[in-house]
Amino acid sequence: MNAKKTLVLGASDNPSRYSYLAVQRLRNHGHPVVAIGRKHTVVSDVTIETEKKLFDNIDTVTLYLNPLHQQEFYQYILSLKPARIIFNPGAENDELADLAKENNIKTIDACTLVMLSTNQY
Repeated sequence: MNAKKTLVLGASDNPSRYSYLAVQRLRNHGHPVVAIGRKHTVVSDVTIETEKKLFDNIDTVTLYLNPLHQQEFYQYILSLKPARIIFNPGAENDELADLAKENNIKTIDACTLVMLSTNQY
């Protein structure tokens, strides 16, 4: 398996949130995970940060923020130079997708949870 270091942006410690499930399932599939959310907490063995930390070697940024809340993260996401950005349902954003493409970052409108369960991650 090819482990892909993933940033979960919009992470939550609320078990009913998809971002919470994403952190857990990414870890269950052996992917290294870093996370940023509104409150500093822990899910599985992943610390959810509240600051825009300069993580290195990020392969994938998976978004659980609506487009309005993504704006403050545009330059941060681009600065991480991920190989791809996954826009989960409700996070689709043409503006950020265009910026990503200009920076040679692949974009996917998909659900991280479905990608994991169908071995397409």
